[in-house]
Amino acid sequence: MFGKKKNKQQPSAAGVQTPPERLAAGGMDLPLAILVLVLVVFGLIMLFSASYANGYYRFGDSYHYIRSQLVFAAIGVVVMYIASRVDYHIFHRLAPLLMLLSLVLLVVVLFMPELNGAKRWIIVPGLGTFQPSEIAKFAVIVLFSNMISANADKMHRFSYGVVPFAAVLGVIAILMLLEPHLSGTVLIFIIGAVMMLVGGTALKWFGIAAAAGGGALATAVVAVPDLVPYAMKRVKMWLDPWSDPTNAGHQTIQSLYAIGSGGLFGLGLGNSRQKHLYVPEPQNDFIFSIICEELGFIGAMLVIILFAALLIRGATIALYARDRFGAMLVVGIITQVTSQAILNIAVVTNTIPNTGISLPFFSYGGTSLLMLLGEMGIVLSVSRQCRYPKP
Repeated sequence: MFGKKKNKQQPSAAGVQTPPERLAAGGMDLPLAILVLVLVVFGLIMLFSASYANGYYRFGDSYHYIRSQLVFAAIGVVVMYIASRVDYHIFHRLAPLLMLLSLVLLVVVLFMPELNGAKRWIIVPGLGTFQPSEIAKFAVIVLFSNMISANADKMHRFSYGVVPFAAVLGVIAILMLLEPHLSGTVLIFIIGAVMMLVGGTALKWFGIAAAAGGGALATAVVAVPDLVPYAMKRVKMWLDPWSDPTNAGHQTIQSLYAIGSGGLFGLGLGNSRQKHLYVPEPQNDFIFSIICEELGFIGAMLVIILFAALLIRGATIALYARDRFGAMLVVGIITQVTSQAILNIAVVTNTIPNTGISLPFFSYGGTSLLMLLGEMGIVLSVSRQCRYPKP
């Protein structure tokens, strides 16, 4: 779908082919850069507001969470700028290595101690923890972009457009379900499916892929019996969180209280009541409920509009990308960010079962923010070589 435009290129004085139609010679896409910076600043403000009470009660330090997040945000903005200056084609060569690294880390994490009932984090002494799933998401995006660009004319065939992609997704899904990490598995499948569809996989193969995915899920259920009660408990709490209001359903109930008490304009920035040890870990997965409580429906819509604008701008960059590889990188990265935001908001509002997924740019997590900003830098790198139409 992307990369089929036949725009002519004019040779430069050095004999290098250069695109004749550009927004600005070598300039990054400023609307996207501004959007990302607004999300980062907005996210930091809301993280501090949502976390200072929890930081004080748990660690005696109201700045416990925001201090480290500010450091990662500053480093991340630098990384984003550097990534925007690096030619994104370097990832052609790095695709297999990134996937190999992610698979190794997904195996290593299975030998880590459990945190909150799952083995999702690798502990790095002196540096904290990080989730290998964050690297796996990026590795899938890069590898799929490479595969799609290399087989552009064969993506309609089952052997090229489905089999290799399903094999990669299947291996990653099995490793992530062993943690278990249902939300990460769902997100990676969404990323993969969107990239395959945009990349040219025929619609008729998605039915077959869905059947194969169902078979893989059934196999995982048999191979990992602990997955069944884990998943069913989440579904039960989704349908009736009040059946266990002091334990499994507590977080959802308190989140709904926070959203409901926000009203149209909210209680005011910093005035949330639910963050005072009612919503567990308000700085993480359920930060959107604090946004709703403090900024009301207006603030919640502002968050949604910002992510929608990010999606639209990303789609524009992908549409005018210089080549198919760049277009697919942008499609994958923007799909990851917006899908994750949609899933998080759906969980917080109890639209879908609790999956333990964070809100991009807002939830606490330094390595996650660093990865996000690095990926945004890659999108900006693609934008530097876009072929925008002449006015």
